[in-house]
Amino acid sequence: MHPHFPLRTIIALFGLLHAAAAFAAEPTPDATVRKAYAATQKTLDGGGEPPWRPPHRDQLMSKSLAALFARDDRYQDESGEIGHIGADPFIQGQDGEVKNLKVTVTQPPAGGKALVTASFRSFGKAMSVPFRMVEEGGGWRIDDIGTGKNSVRRDLSQPYDCGSFMGKPCKR
Repeated sequence: MHPHFPLRTIIALFGLLHAAAAFAAEPTPDATVRKAYAATQKTLDGGGEPPWRPPHRDQLMSKSLAALFARDDRYQDESGEIGHIGADPFIQGQDGEVKNLKVTVTQPPAGGKALVTASFRSFGKAMSVPFRMVEEGGGWRIDDIGTGKNSVRRDLSQPYDCGSFMGKPCKR
């Protein structure tokens, strides 16, 4: 016996599959960074959320980095203050532009890790932003932006002076 599915069921299933594919991690480390800069450009053009906020955060970033950004958002909501990230880490400033973007795999994938560098011009100045990438959830995700003292992960890992997650409520 051959089952028959109503057309609307088929369309609904196709929609679900399409939505799941839209949130899937990218198959190459540079594709994830390109996707992040597409969101950045949309934000710079006055629309959409930056890559470190929903809906992009969970599809572009590792679970641990996404959790650190979420904690920073929560601190800002509870305290009314700026969190540990005072500038857009993708453009390395509070304001900028992305011209002549080049995304390069600077350390090829090995052991589930890779390094990708985004190079571009912002207001005439040459910019270079390194991304530590990790293979997670079936694709490549951003695990850190910057290195050393300029590591976003390092900054976001610092304690906060208050917050429900710090066991000390903020006074607003």
